[in-house]
Amino acid sequence: MTKTTTHDADDDPRNRDIQIYVNGRFYHRDQASVSVYDSGFLLGDGMWEGMRIHKGKWAFFDEHMDRLYNSCKAVSLDIGMSKQQMLEALNATAEINGITNDAHCRLMVTRGVKVKPFQHPSLSRSGPTIVIIVEHSRPKEGLHTKGISLATVPQVRGLPMSQDAKYNSHSKLNCVIGCLQAEQAGADEALMLDPHGFVNTTNACNFFIVRRGEVWTSTGDYCMNGVTRQNVINLCRDNGIPVFEKNFSLYETYGADEAFLTGTFGAQTPVATIDGKEIGQGDRVVTQRIQGLYRDLIQRNTA
Repeated sequence: MTKTTTHDADDDPRNRDIQIYVNGRFYHRDQASVSVYDSGFLLGDGMWEGMRIHKGKWAFFDEHMDRLYNSCKAVSLDIGMSKQQMLEALNATAEINGITNDAHCRLMVTRGVKVKPFQHPSLSRSGPTIVIIVEHSRPKEGLHTKGISLATVPQVRGLPMSQDAKYNSHSKLNCVIGCLQAEQAGADEALMLDPHGFVNTTNACNFFIVRRGEVWTSTGDYCMNGVTRQNVINLCRDNGIPVFEKNFSLYETYGADEAFLTGTFGAQTPVATIDGKEIGQGDRVVTQRIQGLYRDLIQRNTA
C-alpha cells in the first residue's frame, strides 16, 4: 500500500532535466555527483536547508540562512561564502532551471572531501562541498485536506548532549529509524517523544495539537527549531489565537480537537489519526485559519 507523506508532490516531468549546482558549477542531474570520500557521504557530516521559492523570491530566506550559518558555526564548518553569495548561487540555480514558483530547494553543505576515509574533521582539507537542488514541486492535491496518519514510535528525539535536534544535519538516521518504525506499524509517519516521554515531533516535521481553541506544541527543547514552526507560533500570537509551548502527553494528544504538522514543504499538514485513533471530528477550524494566515504571510514576505 502506498503511504502518504508530508512531502508528497505531483510528478513533474521537467525535473528529469534539471541542472544541479555543485561547488560553483552546474551539471545535469544524471551527471551531478560528489566524491565517495566526501564527509557528507562517509559520516553525514554536514548541514542542509529546505526552502521554497515564491514569485522569484525565497520565502523566509533570512531565517533559513540564520539557521544554516549558526549550525555550521557550531560545528566549526566554514561555508566559505557570505549569505549574499549564497543567495546569488540559489538564484542562479533557479534561473538556469527556469524556476520562479512552486519549487523546493535542498541546499546542502558538507565538510568536504577527506584525504582518508576516517572520522577526524582535520582529514577534510579541500574546503566545503556545496550542493543546490531546485525542483519543480507542488504539494500533492489533497495533502492539506485529507490528513495523514501517525504512529507513536519507540525511537526518541533527542538529548542535546548526544545529537542536538536543532542541528538540521545530514545525520538523519535517528529520524529514518522512526519513520521505518511508523511504516511497520502501518502509519504514514512517526510521532516521536522526547527523552521524558512527552510528545515532541515527527520524523520529518514539527507537531501541533489544538484543544478547546488553544494551540499546543512542544517546549522546543528537543525538536528542530523549524522556521515554519516559529512562523505559526508568531501568527497565533499576532492574531489572538492562544498558543503554548509546553510539555504534554499522548493522553492530551489523543483527545485533541485537531492536530497538524509544520514544515517548509507542506506548510501545515493535518493529522487524521494517531495510533489508529481519529483526531477530532474532522472540521479543523483552527488549522484552516492558520493555513490562511500562513498563505498571507508568504505573500507579504515575498512581495
